[in-house]
Amino acid sequence: VQLQACGGGSVQAGGYLRLSCVVSGRTFSSYTMAWFRQAPGKEREFVAAISWSRGSTYYADSVKGRFTISRDNAKNTMYLQMNSLKPEDTAVYYCAAGRWSIATMTRGDRPYDYWGQGTLVTVSS
Repeated sequence: VQLQACGGGSVQAGGYLRLSCVVSGRTFSSYTMAWFRQAPGKEREFVAAISWSRGSTYYADSVKGRFTISRDNAKNTMYLQMNSLKPEDTAVYYCAAGRWSIATMTRGDRPYDYWGQGTLVTVSS
């Protein structure tokens, strides 16, 4: 399985970006998908996750109401719409795929199985 993330860039505070993650190699629709990010000098942190059926989503408190995760199983693609961006959103964003339910993955009971390379998001004040 390969995950390819793209869509990062530089924006001013208050702006927006949409990240995409294209999955190839296995049945995309059976995986829980998620976005993580890692800011300079900080540990990687969870951003959002979406169940295989798109029926459930889960967000970190820091992005609730501003970010929206979605997926198109027909296109093997996951998205992260990021609105009202803040300088503290600056980070490298990674997409990930896990074989277990969204509940299992978000509890941290199982590690994500596959990771994409990062895409850099820079938000200036």
